[in-house]
Amino acid sequence: MSWNVAAVMTGNVETVGPGCSYKDVVECLRTRHVSAVPVVDSERRVIGVVSEADLLLKEERPDPGLGGPLLHPHGDAARALARSAAALMTTPAVTVRPEATLTEAARLMHRKHVKRLPVVDGEGRLVGIVSRADLLQPFLRSDESIAGEVREDMLRHTLAIDPAAVTVTVADGVVRLEGQVETKSLAGITAHLVQALEGVVAVESRLTWKWDDTHVDVPTNPLALRYSVDERP
Repeated sequence: MSWNVAAVMTGNVETVGPGCSYKDVVECLRTRHVSAVPVVDSERRVIGVVSEADLLLKEERPDPGLGGPLLHPHGDAARALARSAAALMTTPAVTVRPEATLTEAARLMHRKHVKRLPVVDGEGRLVGIVSRADLLQPFLRSDESIAGEVREDMLRHTLAIDPAAVTVTVADGVVRLEGQVETKSLAGITAHLVQALEGVVAVESRLTWKWDDTHVDVPTNPLALRYSVDERP
């Protein structure tokens, strides 16, 4: 089962326009119980995001001293004096596409230090929003669902391993693999690929192998490798 942003995002998204007042933005966040809201234009293209952090800048009132930010406001000082969403918002907005994987979305959130990502189409129009909590949805998968994917999709179809050769048990998202496969490297690859499946918390591999292919002796004597043109059939 392949999970992407479209599968977990919220489609009904509260938005504000660039002319929305400071108080209306605060009311939007309070009533919707969200920490940020996208700012969109008349065609629902995302032009920025206003977060609680942006709004709190007004509490950090700039020093009104002569020649200070009140006379020449810029940066955070200017946003502290803002009255509209257009002046408050962080722009350009950090957005993600619906087809992005959950891993890609999580890495983007971590890199940009944001808790929510507007989801946009190819034209930049808002189609949803995804939060950190949404990205955890795969971990709500049932153990039976995970076990079925491991046996059929991963073992049978991806790795061409007879599912009867490997016992798969899943408890609270932890996958245990027991049985024998052909090679040591295949045992390692199997555990690695199972760990990457959506909803898998951890893998306990007790797989054994018929042949240790990680220690193959390669001849180092040049005479053993020599194969002249005259000797070729």
